[in-house]
Amino acid sequence: MAQGVPDEVLMNTTLIKELADVAKDAALLQGILMRIHESPNSSEVLTYAPFTLFPTVVPKAVFLQALAVQTHYNTLVDKISQDPDFLQEALTSTTEVDDFTARLFRIHQQILKEGRSQSIVLGLNRSDYMMDQRNDGSSSLKQIEINTIAASFGGLSSRTPDVHRHILKVAGRLEESQRIPDNNPAAGLARAIAKAWELYGSERAIVMFLVENRQMNIFDHRYIENELWKRNIPTKRKLFEDVWKTGSLDQDKRLFVDGEEVAVVYFRNGYMPQNYVSEQSWDARLLMERSLAVKCPDISTHLAGTKKVQQVLARPGVLEKFFPDQPQVVEQIRATFAGLYTLDMGPEGDKTVEMALAAPDQFVLKPQREGGGNNIYGSEICQVLQEVKGSTERMAYILMDKIHPAPVQNILLRRDAPLKISECLSELGVFGAYVRQGKEMVMNECVGHLLRTKSSEHSDGGVAAGVAVLDNPLLV
Repeated sequence: MAQGVPDEVLMNTTLIKELADVAKDAALLQGILMRIHESPNSSEVLTYAPFTLFPTVVPKAVFLQALAVQTHYNTLVDKISQDPDFLQEALTSTTEVDDFTARLFRIHQQILKEGRSQSIVLGLNRSDYMMDQRNDGSSSLKQIEINTIAASFGGLSSRTPDVHRHILKVAGRLEESQRIPDNNPAAGLARAIAKAWELYGSERAIVMFLVENRQMNIFDHRYIENELWKRNIPTKRKLFEDVWKTGSLDQDKRLFVDGEEVAVVYFRNGYMPQNYVSEQSWDARLLMERSLAVKCPDISTHLAGTKKVQQVLARPGVLEKFFPDQPQVVEQIRATFAGLYTLDMGPEGDKTVEMALAAPDQFVLKPQREGGGNNIYGSEICQVLQEVKGSTERMAYILMDKIHPAPVQNILLRRDAPLKISECLSELGVFGAYVRQGKEMVMNECVGHLLRTKSSEHSDGGVAAGVAVLDNPLLV
């Protein structure tokens, strides 16, 4: 079973067809739902969110390592967000050439100048990893990135364990069905939002989900919304457009949108340049940042999740600044770092360019973007670097060692897609949630996980981008 799915199961086409039908119905029964491309804003016609037919084997030690380090990552992100000098130093070169990061940074500077209105900080993040296969056959956990804004699939991944347990039982593999860990990120993420709402201290005030115009993945949000409604915490879904049309601050800087006071702004939008369709979108972002509402994330926490910050953290001595006298914590975090290299102007950046051009298949070139599907691989790295190597434009990127996970065989279930065995790679995300009030950390938890799997022919892209599918770890 090291492979995950035994060959006799994979090769039995009658059984696979039967299991796939059972699996799709099980997913629908569990509410693992998405709207369809043709009508992304209507719940009249729905389909199941794509997922693997079988769970994927994950070494238990690696899984537990990822969970154990998450509270330290929460602390690290929070400490970075409170260190304007570090952010300034880390991001100066990037803001010179990356307009999107520069605009976010200007809002950050304006808030610093005016003074933060709110001492309550709410962080919901997801740290993503792959298992790097060493030559001796063992694997080690390596971080791909940390998402500090709009980290998705906490809702749907709360419902997937029961589907895979059911499939394994139907396939006659009862013992394995018991090795899929429980998972409920939706409850943990909602608990943190609820805590921030309570601390804000107004029962009438709402939690505002700031959402995109296209809402295919609405059910992922709905699970978190429903957890809040169970606690009698009112939630509303709003677009950037609603905020700039009807948003205002009173003299105490309380935020009102459509006449309702907003206690918490939960950003499920605003992480990509195309989310800001006009200057008014930027005005709306600034209005929210200046307000008394608790922002998830606030602008400095958003910037703490940039790729450039990730690369700077990997430099010798940097983690020690954030965790003085905590060598074990530094060691736990650093153990998850892959090699990260600067492309700033100067000898160090020049060396990175040469290294990448000499062996492009060993690296990934990363721009400062979220949302999946942005990274550059293989021969494309050479094309991009040949174009920008002599100019400051190269500073918009960082270079990272390519992680080499061991491929496994599985079947990816997607609406209208043929049933076929694919060679797959998986990525483990771990959800963190924290709330700080002033100097006091009120909550700091690891609240669940997300396993995503994609066919190895795709280098990059997540579930929302239509490349990866939802999965569960089978612990061994």
